[in-house]
Amino acid sequence: MLLSMNWISDFVDLSGLSKLDLISKFSLSTAEVENEIFFKGSDISGIVVAEIKSVENHPESKKLHLLKVDAGEAELIDVVCGAPNVRVGMKTAFAKVGAKIGEIEIAPRKLAGYLSCGMCCSEKELGISDDNGGIMDLDASFKNGTDLKELFEIEDIIFEVDNKSLTNRPDLWGHYGIAREFAAIAGRELKPLPVVDLDEYKNLPSLDLKIEDPLCYRYSALRFENITKHVSPMNMRIRLFYCGMRGINLLADLTNYLMLEMGQPMHAFDSRKVDKIRIKRFDKPFKFQTLDEVERDIDENTLMICNGDTPVAIAGIMGGFDSEIVEDTSSLTLESATFDAASIRKSTVRLAHRTDASQRYEKSLDPEMTVPAIARFVKLLLDIDGGAVVTSSLTDEYAYKYDDVALSFDKAFVNRYTGIEISNERIVDTLKSLGFGVELNGDEFKVSVPSWRATKDVTMKADIIEEITRIYGYDNFAVNTASVPLYPIRAAQEKTDEERIKDILVKRYSLHELHSYVWAYYDEYKELGIEIESNVELVNATNPNIKTIRKSIVPTQLCQVKYNTSFAPTFGVFEIGRVIDGYKEDGLCKEEKKLCITLFSKTKNTEALYFELRDILAVVADDIKHAPLTFAPLEASHSYQHPKNLNAIFCGGKYIGEIGIANAQVTKKIDKKGSIVYAEIDVGEFAKIENASISYVEPSRFPEIEIDLTFVADKFAPISDAIANEKCPLIKKVSVVDTYTDENGKSISIRMVFSDPEKTLTRDEVMEVANNIIATLETKGISLKK
Repeated sequence: MLLSMNWISDFVDLSGLSKLDLISKFSLSTAEVENEIFFKGSDISGIVVAEIKSVENHPESKKLHLLKVDAGEAELIDVVCGAPNVRVGMKTAFAKVGAKIGEIEIAPRKLAGYLSCGMCCSEKELGISDDNGGIMDLDASFKNGTDLKELFEIEDIIFEVDNKSLTNRPDLWGHYGIAREFAAIAGRELKPLPVVDLDEYKNLPSLDLKIEDPLCYRYSALRFENITKHVSPMNMRIRLFYCGMRGINLLADLTNYLMLEMGQPMHAFDSRKVDKIRIKRFDKPFKFQTLDEVERDIDENTLMICNGDTPVAIAGIMGGFDSEIVEDTSSLTLESATFDAASIRKSTVRLAHRTDASQRYEKSLDPEMTVPAIARFVKLLLDIDGGAVVTSSLTDEYAYKYDDVALSFDKAFVNRYTGIEISNERIVDTLKSLGFGVELNGDEFKVSVPSWRATKDVTMKADIIEEITRIYGYDNFAVNTASVPLYPIRAAQEKTDEERIKDILVKRYSLHELHSYVWAYYDEYKELGIEIESNVELVNATNPNIKTIRKSIVPTQLCQVKYNTSFAPTFGVFEIGRVIDGYKEDGLCKEEKKLCITLFSKTKNTEALYFELRDILAVVADDIKHAPLTFAPLEASHSYQHPKNLNAIFCGGKYIGEIGIANAQVTKKIDKKGSIVYAEIDVGEFAKIENASISYVEPSRFPEIEIDLTFVADKFAPISDAIANEKCPLIKKVSVVDTYTDENGKSISIRMVFSDPEKTLTRDEVMEVANNIIATLETKGISLKK
C-alpha cells in the first residue's frame, strides 16, 4: 500500500522532524516499509502558470499550434504546442527555458521549423496524474508566473508498506490510522478528522433500507442532490495518483479518497437507479455485470446490495455497471458499510476478483467507522461543491456490534514481560496516543481498547504489552529471557461495567466500598424492624443469623450504616454483591449481582439527599452507557421501603432497579436526626444495555434565548412530556430551576433554552412555542403560577 507523507501531515504536525527517520521508526515499530521511497515532484522545477494570449495553426501541420504565452515576464513567449485543447485565454502549466521535468531540461528548440521557448505541459508529463488528453487547464484566477508548486502539493514523499504486515491491523488501511501511529512515534498530537454533524439532517426523510442477511454487520446511507461539479480538485487527484489510483470523477474520486484516508470503503450509487436498498443473498445463481463491464457468476453464498430485488452491487467487492455514477449524475445515494470478513474473502476467491475495497473488508473493519466516514464525505463534498444538498437523514442499520474490550493489569505484569523499567506515565501516554482509554490507580492499569483495534487485533493483556514496547522501541531493550505464565482472559462486559462503576463512585463522589456476606442477619434486621423474607435457607442451620440468604443488599447496608453514623455527619457507601431471589426452573438458586448505594446525612434534608443519589446514578449511566435514566412510581413491597417515595429505574427502556427513601421507622432507629436514601441496581441487566452512540452538535453562532416558566404541579414528568411532544428543534435544553411549596401547593420552575443554528431568534418565535406548551399543560390541569 502506497502512503503519502503530505496526507499523513494533514493529521499530525511533523514539522521539525526528519520524515525519513520517522518512516524508518514506523517500519521498526508498526509495519514493514519496502526499501524504495519515492520523492515525488523533487525532480520538477521551473513550472509556472502561463496564459495563452494567441493561437495560430501551424502552416505545415494539422496538429501543431503556434502560441504566444504570458508567463509573468516582460515579453510574451513563443511556443509550439500539439495539444488539442489549446485556446486563447486558457491558463496552463508552462515549463520555461531552464525548467526540469525528470531528467529533461527545457531548452529553446525548433519544432517543424518554428522556435519553441518552453513547453505547455499535461498532468501526465508532470507526473501528477495519468491524464494525457491535453495540457493542464488551470483556474483563471491564478496569477501568471506563479510556480505550480505554490498552488498544488506536487512535492511529496511516498513510501510503500508491505500489505502482509497489515493483515491484523484493519485500522492501518488508511492514512488516518497511519497518522495515529506517526503521532505516537513522534510524540505529537493526532488532529481530529474535519467532519460535519450529521444530526443537522436528522429531520429529513430516511431512506428505504433494510439488512436481510446477518453477513452485513452495519449499513449506513445518505442521499445527496444538486451535485453540479464533476471534476475533483487537483490536490485530490494528485494524492490519488501518487497512492496508485486514477481520477475518474468527483463522486468516484471522493469514495476512493475516503477509502485511502480512513480505510473505510464506500460506494456511490446513482440515486435515479437505487431507491430501495436491500442487503441479502439469493436462492439461485445468476449473472451480474460489474463496473469493469465483466459479467460474473453470482452464487447463493455471495452477499449482494439490491434495489428491491434487483442486484446493484456485490457487497464489499464492486458495484454494478447499471448503477454507476455517470457524467450527468446529479444525485447519489452514498453507502458506507461493514460485512463479515470471512464472507467477503470467500466471495473474492469464488469470483477470482479482488479489489481495494475487498482487501480492507477481509481484515475485519470496525463498524463504528461507517458513520464518521459519511460525515467526512459530506464535509469534503460540500467544501468542493457548495451547492450540493443532503436530502435524507442518515439511515443506519447496526445489525452486529463487536464486544467492547477492556483489559486490566498491573505494573508488575509489564515489568515481567518487558524485563525493563518503563514508567507509569510513559505507559499511559503511549496507550493514550494510540487511542486506548487508560485508567491508572496506583500501579493498576485499566485499559479500554478502541473499537478500531477491538475487531480482532487486541484481545488480551499481552497485546497491550506489545503496544507499549513497540512504541517504546525494541532497540531500547536489554537482551533477557522473560519467564512468565500466560493467562489470556477477556473481561466480561459485566465486569468492565463493575470496575467503571466503582471508579466513578470512589473517584468522583468519594463513596466508601463495602463488602458483606450474603446472609440476612436475623439479629441486625430485628433491631431495625426489618422483616426477614422467605427465601433460600441453609438446611439444618444452628444459628438464625446464617440461616436465610438475603434477597436484597439494602437491609444489609442499612445495618452497616447504623454502625457508622458516628463516622461522619454525611457519608455514602456502596457494594457490588450477590443476592439470591428464589429458585430457577432447574432447581438451582437464582443468583443475581446487585449494586447497592446508600447515602446518609445529618445535615441534608431527605429531598436534597434523594436528588443527589439520583444524580449519581444518572452520571453512572451516562458515563458508561451514554444513556439517560427514567423513573416511574413503584409500589412498596418490603418493610424497609418508604410507602410512597419509591421509584423504579429504567435505562434504555429496561427496568434495572429502584431508588427510594428508607422507611421512616427504620431511619428513626438508625439515627433520629438522619436522612437515608438508597438505590439498588441489577448489574447484570445494566451490563446488557448496549452503549448508545455519542453525538456531537455544533453550537450555534447566534445568541440563545432563555425562558423561565413556573407551573403549579407536583411532578415534573407531565411538563417534560408536554415539552417533548412539542417536538420543537429550537429547544436545546430543559432544566428544573427550582421547586417550592407555598399555600397554593407545590410549584416547579423550569428553564427552556432556545437556539437556532441559522439565525437569531425573535421573542415572538420563542413565545409561540412556550404558549403551545402552556396550552397543552392547561388541558391536563397544570397551569402557570400567577
